[in-house]
Parts: sequence; C-alpha cells; structure tokens
Amino acid sequence: MKAVHQTLEALGDQTRKSVVDLLSKGPLRASDIAASLGESPQAMSRHLRVLRRRGLIREEGIPEDARVRIYHLRHEPFQDLRHWLDQVESYWVVELSAFRDHVRDRKSK
Repeated sequence: MKAVHQTLEALGDQTRKSVVDLLSKGPLRASDIAASLGESPQAMSRHLRVLRRRGLIREEGIPEDARVRIYHLRHEPFQDLRHWLDQVESYWVVELSAFRDHVRDRKSK
C-alpha cells in the first residue's frame, strides 16, 4: 500500500501528472519534456527526480552523449494503482448493490 501512496503523492502535482501523460506516449528526453510543458530545465529536473524516486519513471543514458537522459514510464506502479482502484471499486459495487436491494425491498412493502 505504501507504493500506491507514493504514486498518488507524486501524481498530486499537475506538472508531474503531465510528465506521466507525455511519457505514456513514449520515451522522451528531459529537454523535450521541459519544452513541451513550458518548464525550465531546473524545474523539470526536480519533477523528474520526484517521479524517479517514487519509481514511476526510469532514466537511461545514451552512449553518444552522457549528458542526455531518456525517460521511460515504468508500468509496475500503475499496475499497483490499478489493482488498488479495482479493490475500491469492488467495495462500492457491493455496497451500492446492497443499497439498491434495500430500496427495492422497501418499495415492495
């Protein structure tokens, strides 16, 4: 459950959520992410660091230029989040079904 909490905490920031949206379309360089979102390289570096530390993204260097980093979305944290959301949804499906049945029973009396 700690991983889900960390994922939600990281996604609570609109810029980081936007980074995830961009990376869901494919890997990008940090400079491309910053330019797409209108962020300075320094600000983007901080957001990418948070996402990396929370395990939502991974970075990869390229042999041609050690300064360039390519960022990829990691699937595992989102699978954990999906699993948790499925559990919450399942709970509410049961609760709402019971409520519906209760209302029907009261109407039929």
